[in-house]
Amino acid sequence: MLEIRPTCEHCNKALHFNSTEAMICTFECTFCKDCVDGVLQEVCPNCGGGFEKRPIRPEHLLEEYPVSTTVVHKPVDLKKHQERLTKN
Repeated sequence: MLEIRPTCEHCNKALHFNSTEAMICTFECTFCKDCVDGVLQEVCPNCGGGFEKRPIRPEHLLEEYPVSTTVVHKPVDLKKHQERLTKN
């Protein structure tokens, strides 16, 4: 089951359980669509993989299957990320 993390790891923008702006990689690193498209160039800075739109958990399941409240805020080192992108 997905954690459904509450914020973008890079900019810390709120990404509620029903956000259409939330993107995840295969390890559930969570970023907003603006950071994925504009900053990360669609490459996860943690694993090097791509992103997909995060599914929306139906509201009627939230009580039994709550979303995460743990904020993971690790702004990306943009210089290192750009270096990784140019190597590939």
